[in-house]
Amino acid sequence: MHSWQVLTLGLLMTMVAAHALAEDAPQTDIEYARIDNHPLLLDLYPAPPTDQPAPLVVYVHGGAWRAGSKTDMPLKALVHRGFTVASVDYRLTPVARFPAQVHDLKAAIRYLRAQAIPLHIDPRRIAIAGSSAGGHLAALVGVTNGHAELEGPLGSHCATSSDVQAIISLYGAANLHSILKQSTPHGLSVRVPALQLLLGGQPSEYPELARLASPVTHVDAHDPPLLLIHGDADPQMPVDQSHELEKAYETLNRPCQLEVIPGGKHGGPEFYAPLRIEQMEKFLRDSWPVPQD
Repeated sequence: MHSWQVLTLGLLMTMVAAHALAEDAPQTDIEYARIDNHPLLLDLYPAPPTDQPAPLVVYVHGGAWRAGSKTDMPLKALVHRGFTVASVDYRLTPVARFPAQVHDLKAAIRYLRAQAIPLHIDPRRIAIAGSSAGGHLAALVGVTNGHAELEGPLGSHCATSSDVQAIISLYGAANLHSILKQSTPHGLSVRVPALQLLLGGQPSEYPELARLASPVTHVDAHDPPLLLIHGDADPQMPVDQSHELEKAYETLNRPCQLEVIPGGKHGGPEFYAPLRIEQMEKFLRDSWPVPQD
């Protein structure tokens, strides 16, 4: 191969790599609301461009409600499958107690729906997904469409709906009143201080607040389809939490799918392996109406 051919091939490969990197690069630090002069931010991972607006998945990171960041976004494979993903930061419990986290997430959904045209997303096909504490918050947001107390006053789009049309909860809490009884000693060492920060005390001390924060107490006949993924050897978040939420859905004949990973712990690559991503994609596409031209 001639030297000029080597140079041309090298330039071509560099351009291809740069184009792929640009496609994967999110739009970072988009302000969706502000409170006490503190900006609330999200990162947007746009789907590959098509003629149709893309369905949207709002992703909620974990971290025991007290840590974590929007930069931890494990659903990039969904972006390559045609979904726009928004990874949202919310106020953590050292800064604000519950229900601040839910107020923030609903404000983010309102913002994204209000910006549907410039962001090229379909406001009729919005899902919320999360893992661990984010799975709890995703489930809670999803089963409280239109809940006045949890809606919150944040952002510039309060007249816009924060409803979602599908929910994915990965190894998240569902019932704060039963979680401690179901927990291992290791789980208690994580969950007791986390609940203290979330609620300002333990569920037994604030029973009504714990009830408000528990997805199982809000399930009704109008809730959107739900996908639960949980490991049966989770040492931090008892798999019984997902079984409780599944039972609440089944009691009201709502669509719910629980995938239990044998030997699965609290997170790990098996939760985002190609098989799981395929399950998520199928669940989401089956949950939404076919877009009409």
